[in-house]
Amino acid sequence: MLTATYILVSLSVEQASIRMSLLAFQKYMHVQLRHQSRLSLAQLQYAGDWLNRLYQGGYWRKVEMYLIPAIRQATPHADGLLDEINGLNHAALESINVVQQRAGAAIDHSELQAEQLCAAIDGFCAALLERLEKEECELFALARKVIVGEAWFAIAYQFLAHDARAQEARRDKAQVLPFVLPAPLPTSLSAALPASLPGPVPAPGTPADGAETAAQGSAPAPLAMPQPLRARA
Repeated sequence: MLTATYILVSLSVEQASIRMSLLAFQKYMHVQLRHQSRLSLAQLQYAGDWLNRLYQGGYWRKVEMYLIPAIRQATPHADGLLDEINGLNHAALESINVVQQRAGAAIDHSELQAEQLCAAIDGFCAALLERLEKEECELFALARKVIVGEAWFAIAYQFLAHDARAQEARRDKAQVLPFVLPAPLPTSLSAALPASLPGPVPAPGTPADGAETAAQGSAPAPLAMPQPLRARA
């Protein structure tokens, strides 16, 4: 069915955009932390903030908002696969909690290793990249089997309404979640930004879904350390 093909192609584009955001963030942090052994609280706050943003952005994807609910409604036999996908979300969340815990240790002047932060970032990105792969290879195939007829048209209508809201948000210049290359970080993150680093394609992130940043290419100032997150089922 052409409607099903349109929906799954649209979702694949969304997946590719999120994958690019994750890889760009991962590469940027590795470059910045390559020659450091100790970390500042500001560095940990910055990393924790972006991990949190990228993680939360996953809940505003069309896959989460429209496709998975349609699969749940169409079949009672998808719980195993959906539990596996949710388990990867939990693994990513644990990496965020590691960074937050190390930020708390920094307040006590404990020694913090850049290598450990890179490992946490790698674990986060690996879990979410695996989730994307599982969705594309298994979840989309399952959707083709169990979603039929009018249900595809209902999803397509939701997509159109979703995209219309995104266009309106762009006109309002709302903020997006996908990772963009920031200005040099404060404190000891003074290494030069690589001349060519792949920037992400705009992707859904907030309810605004892909609206432009207020200042393209500039990083948000480090925020107050968020409380440890709780995984969503």
